[in-house]
Amino acid sequence: MSNAFVDRRDMQNRLFAELSRMFGKEVPLYDRSLAVNEETNKAVCELVSKLHRGFHMTPEQLARTSGERHGAIRIGRPDEYRWIARFFGCFAMEPHNFYDMTCVGAKSQPIIATAFRSQLRPEHRVFTSLLQTNWFDPSTRERIERVLATREVFSARAKELIEKSERQGGLDRADFDALIAEACERIFKWTGRARDLELYKQLSADGFKIAADIACFERHHLNHLTPNTLLMDLYTAAMKHCMGELDEAAFRSRATVALARLAKAADRDWLRLHFKHLSHAEIDSYQQGEVTSADVAALVDTLVAAFRGDAFRLSSLPHAGFKDLTEGPSQDTPVLLRQDAYKALTEPVEFAAEDGSTAKSTHTARFGEIEERGYACTQEGRKLYDDCLAKADAIRERDPKLPSRDWAGYEELYSVPFASFPKSLLELLERGLVFGRYAPTPAGMAAAKAGTIDTADIHELVRRGLAQYEGLRYEDFLPVSAAGIFASNLNQYGTKSTAAVRPTYSQKDLEDVMGKPIVDATTVYAGLDAASRLDTFARLGVTARVPAAERARLEAAVAACPAGIVDEARRSVAVAV
Repeated sequence: MSNAFVDRRDMQNRLFAELSRMFGKEVPLYDRSLAVNEETNKAVCELVSKLHRGFHMTPEQLARTSGERHGAIRIGRPDEYRWIARFFGCFAMEPHNFYDMTCVGAKSQPIIATAFRSQLRPEHRVFTSLLQTNWFDPSTRERIERVLATREVFSARAKELIEKSERQGGLDRADFDALIAEACERIFKWTGRARDLELYKQLSADGFKIAADIACFERHHLNHLTPNTLLMDLYTAAMKHCMGELDEAAFRSRATVALARLAKAADRDWLRLHFKHLSHAEIDSYQQGEVTSADVAALVDTLVAAFRGDAFRLSSLPHAGFKDLTEGPSQDTPVLLRQDAYKALTEPVEFAAEDGSTAKSTHTARFGEIEERGYACTQEGRKLYDDCLAKADAIRERDPKLPSRDWAGYEELYSVPFASFPKSLLELLERGLVFGRYAPTPAGMAAAKAGTIDTADIHELVRRGLAQYEGLRYEDFLPVSAAGIFASNLNQYGTKSTAAVRPTYSQKDLEDVMGKPIVDATTVYAGLDAASRLDTFARLGVTARVPAAERARLEAAVAACPAGIVDEARRSVAVAV
């Protein structure tokens, strides 16, 4: 690579900072929600600094932690989707996992998707959907495709820059600046302009609001750009309070509960999960502190005072309220992903007709999601999660109004099915429910040098202090949760195909559209876990003690991982240690 080329990950961070600025101008409620998130994350860091003496977050570190973004866009044509894939490739973002949203039960939508992100320790992701026009009857399909054919989202300049990046293996700063400008000024920009109002009305009335959002607009506007929260339940309570849905007393109650829970849950494993910049050595240097009820009360007082300011009067902005329920596991189960959102805004749109006339209307699609990430589950962990979720959803369906009537009672009921899930990382790892990453400790290396280690059981090595561990963070998405977000924001649950024969879709279909393979994220998690175990055994001198079948399984998992990922992960572990 030429020395003139700029690091693609650095440019990825810049791209999402610029997209965030763009989206904040388009949607003032989003900009204010970021401010709410920053305040709640500050409160979390203040609590953690009391719990772990020595922990400190500079404003720059907090901004970086809070600056992580997940976006979502919806694409109409296969050729547009291929260009989107190539665009993200310029920023070191590759497609991860295949999501068939046409078969998620009552929440199904006529789209298939993948998520573009970096392969290792990603900070940003874009859930990217492709409308399946063959989901519709021939007449509707023809109308959708005719409207989509008239737009040109990628300019000649954008295509030239993408091709240049692919041809020479990178871009210099000026070219990246130009490509980022294309993203913010054209590719992802909301214009409030659309076409074919009659098609829009027909699709919406027939239960295809997502299709209407994709087919009739002239750009791939962002549907949301999601920040990362350190404490979901504190953030959601704060947003509902600032939006006028919770009075001060109710906010105080829920904020107090959320922070008190955190004081019990925020152990060293929690620190490593939520703060990527912290090394094991830094975390080990912290002294154990305590958080009193007075400390929690003081933090809540600070938040209440802050939210009295004009900048947090979100009730004065146009909004449709906040979702009633958080999607994902119960608050005490630290796996996979929890998601919530303020509901989609109704925004003015000007529709153009083929004869050049225009008509004023409105559109409801762009919403404000929030995420809190947990540990990546193994196949066994995911099966347990799916079983727990099915039971929890059944509880929700029995009494949909319970959350608004008795929030504490709802939380307690919803957590019951998840009781079978361990709540500590060590137990999750020992039961094989989540993926981990291991490395020798100094004590382990000393014991290896002395030849006194008599086991190759990774968990026994951890218990003896000879190996350190961390959980692998879940960096992907949950189709059922995503569909729940879509459905609640569109006020529309499920869409059935109007084609004569219901189509089915495969990962290969989307790979053929993009011209590149989709990374199986679970294969990567498994490969990273396996490589760290093999490396730990080798450095501790106990590889010969590993049963042959287990060693073969681990080696196969490493071999299945995409080229270069394991080596990059090994370098990052060396820094983290």
